[in-house]
Amino acid sequence: MRRVRVTAIASLTPLEQLDDDPFLVDSRSQHAMCARWAAAHGYVVARELLVRGLRTDHDALWDGVRPGHDLFVAPSRRVLESALSSVEEFLTECARRGVRVETVGHAEPSYDARMKACVHRRLSMPTAGYDGR
Repeated sequence: MRRVRVTAIASLTPLEQLDDDPFLVDSRSQHAMCARWAAAHGYVVARELLVRGLRTDHDALWDGVRPGHDLFVAPSRRVLESALSSVEEFLTECARRGVRVETVGHAEPSYDARMKACVHRRLSMPTAGYDGR
């Protein structure tokens, strides 16, 4: 039996939007939400995509995707709307290819000033070796 390969989709949102939309900027939390969903369903995330406005026909989406054996998961429809150029086209293409799409459906975390500062440090200092902890 082949294992289900889960691809987690997160939105690549500029750091400048941190105050207005911290969850869309915090891709680590988006991927973590997808990983928790996968684990709760007996799956493991095999690929993480971090994209913004990606076209439905882009190879990054479909690399190695097997109908009936793979699925995409995103934290929410809102994340998909930011990550993809057209959610409707993506859903249509997934249906055509026989690939499931799931959304976690949990509430987004509420960000206080400290949480925003952690996200800011992690994203603004990646070359300094800071890992966000």
